[in-house]
Amino acid sequence: MQIQEGFIKGTGALVHGVDVRQLGGEEVRALREVLLYRQRFILFRGQSLSNTEYIDFARKFGTPQVYLQDNYHHPEHPEIFISSNVSVNGKKLGVARTGYYWHTDCSFQQTPLSLTMLYPQILPKARRETLFIDMHAVLERLPSGLRKRLEGHTALHGGNGRYKVREEDVGKPLHELIEDESRLAPPARHPVVIPHVVTGEKFLYLNEGFTLSIDGYASDESKALLSDTLAFIARPEHIITHEWQEGDILVWDNRTMLHRSGASPLHEPQMIYRIGIYDGHPFYTLEN
Repeated sequence: MQIQEGFIKGTGALVHGVDVRQLGGEEVRALREVLLYRQRFILFRGQSLSNTEYIDFARKFGTPQVYLQDNYHHPEHPEIFISSNVSVNGKKLGVARTGYYWHTDCSFQQTPLSLTMLYPQILPKARRETLFIDMHAVLERLPSGLRKRLEGHTALHGGNGRYKVREEDVGKPLHELIEDESRLAPPARHPVVIPHVVTGEKFLYLNEGFTLSIDGYASDESKALLSDTLAFIARPEHIITHEWQEGDILVWDNRTMLHRSGASPLHEPQMIYRIGIYDGHPFYTLEN
């Protein structure tokens, strides 16, 4: 097994020369604790796994999530969340056009996902990217005045605005869809600045996709503060780009990394399998 650290803008670990099916649980946990949390993500190249082998590999990192909306589920393996514009035997599989905005997976839940793992099944012939932002690095670069206004506050996160309408939703009034989604995933509050439970590094926990407001400010002030912060976060110099190759499996620390779908020809067939993972650590522990 060969490991190259910091292979994209000084971030991330590239692992090649290994069949991940042969890695033991203790080896993977060591990679997680020693490498993943400090390098932010690990890319395993040259893999070829069945669905069950993919789930088994994810289990070595922690406990796979079954996503709260079943229209994203693999029909035989609910642990696998499918992003796809492909139909199989005339039936739509998964959900198309997922994640075209900056977010961390499930920040709108009381317990967000610790880790996210992606494994492409069908890649377009043209370029296919996933983009990342290291939120510890962003916090370190944040103007002092902006940081002072954010520290010590919590923010409200909700998923309603990103709801994907399903066939069975046709004919329902909008307020009913919003209410149903709110019952399924009530909005959650999280600190704006959080210490990492393993490394102790502080990171900014806000995102374009799910952060609704910052507590402790009037509505207009919160909106302006959030807008200014999100604009700083998304500056081009903060963006880390991963261009997918066949056989890639990518796992990242969902605490510290924002991500979004990048360049992708929407007319070409594509399918990516995601597994969300709870790593056994608290997502965060509040400081005294």
